[in-house]
Amino acid sequence: MGVLEDKVVVFTGAGAGIGRATVARFVREGARVVAVDISASVADSTADFGDRVAPVVADVSTWEGNTKAAGAALQRWGRIDCFVGNAGITDGAAPLESVPGDDLPRAFGELFGVNVLAPLLGVRACLDALTESKGSVILTGSYASTHAAGGGALYTPSKHAVLGIIRQLAYELAPDIRVNGVAPGVAPTRLKGTAALGQGATDSVLDGTRFALPLQEIPDVDAYAGVFVLLASDESRVMTGSLVQADSGLAVRGIARPGGRVTVEGAQ
Repeated sequence: MGVLEDKVVVFTGAGAGIGRATVARFVREGARVVAVDISASVADSTADFGDRVAPVVADVSTWEGNTKAAGAALQRWGRIDCFVGNAGITDGAAPLESVPGDDLPRAFGELFGVNVLAPLLGVRACLDALTESKGSVILTGSYASTHAAGGGALYTPSKHAVLGIIRQLAYELAPDIRVNGVAPGVAPTRLKGTAALGQGATDSVLDGTRFALPLQEIPDVDAYAGVFVLLASDESRVMTGSLVQADSGLAVRGIARPGGRVTVEGAQ
């Protein structure tokens, strides 16, 4: 029996990368998952999970998309035990001076719509069911939730806002619902860019990134799943308002060397 046996989870951004890998781990731990993504490929990417996963194609930056996802969970399994707000897009680390002023409002609305508004909408859509189940919320933050230069002038503020949502909702919803987050550092995924800035999907790992990390390794997308499982399980029942850093040590990176036992040659 897994630690998530028979828990019902609504999981956004589930079609690829960390989301898809974590859904797979949730299923192995016994959960039943509504896997939500804006791409229709979510049905193909979750087909191997059988009837324990219900794929839903929806735009989570809209109220309708979130009520569709919550409704699918309630119609199929009659409850919601956990909402995971994992959908997100990037700004390609674009600095403010590179964004034309007349493009900024549209780019802001697009990126904040997915990274900030969507998790609020998702929690709200699942709120009554989560209150009934005494459930939990997990939001995907980032290294950029607590540091500059983890993204650009739009992405970094958006991920700071995710930390604010975690803390505020943990307060508002206590003692009925726990709210926590995961802050990944680097993962080998392709991130969807901001269309208003003319961006497509880009690789999230740059040349030389490995040697900048204190742990000197690019983790695969599966490496983060265990943190999500912990927060979704009853093993974390003493945790709320926490953002779990899973950043390969970036937050403690040194100036001269990434880590105390990293050779200078290895860091180059």
